[in-house]
Amino acid sequence: MTSTYTVRAIERAMRILMTFDNDHTDRGVTEIAQMTGIHKATVHRILMTLMAGGFLERSPDGERFRLGRRIIELGLGALGRLDLRRIALPYMRQLVERFQETCDLGLFDRGRVLYVEVIHSGRSLSVAPLVGRRLPAYCSASGKAMLAFQPPDVVEEVLLEPMRQFTETTITSPARLREELERIRERGYAIDNGELEAAIRAVAAPILNLDGYADAAVGLVGPASRLTIETLTEMAPAVIQTAQAIAGQMPVRFTV
Repeated sequence: MTSTYTVRAIERAMRILMTFDNDHTDRGVTEIAQMTGIHKATVHRILMTLMAGGFLERSPDGERFRLGRRIIELGLGALGRLDLRRIALPYMRQLVERFQETCDLGLFDRGRVLYVEVIHSGRSLSVAPLVGRRLPAYCSASGKAMLAFQPPDVVEEVLLEPMRQFTETTITSPARLREELERIRERGYAIDNGELEAAIRAVAAPILNLDGYADAAVGLVGPASRLTIETLTEMAPAVIQTAQAIAGQMPVRFTV
């Protein structure tokens, strides 16, 4: 943040809060200082201030910190006002009813996919991302579906970042990812062939705004033992149709 209108202390507090996510729910002072580059003493003072306001709380071990109830309240408030979620839910339920697989809805968030809604299939063997979880765009169906329909500069930023190999099928080469994104643009949907977790496959389609860019994506996800590539390909037209139906009901712009 370089704007002359930003407040340094608040900017630091936001950087500290952004170190917490679903995969790292508890953080220590030293860890946060290393991640943010903020001095430990300053980190500690900010943590105490955030805790006093209910934005953070002590972890059970008494040493680390985790997000507090106030953050949860704010998050739920923002989620409740999200038009996309309200509009998408009926269409998502139709997909789940038709295919008996879990349906998820994600937003594009700084090179990652942020899941804002999940409808479970109810089957005994099912998998699904957690609402609020952020996953890398390059190795998830929804993420790739959205990344393929981003402005060129956004795509380039993602391609410059290191791509960790999670499984044998994870795409870690910028050249290969470019080719994959081109295929996605041509066919209108993306497939996750066990690229983040080997036992999970998914198919997703972008929800495009009036500029032709993807602000969101909708997809079906399930165990790889049940969802073959052929099955996902057969599901794809319905997922594309769902994404288009949701887009047709959206305002000109939508954000979290």
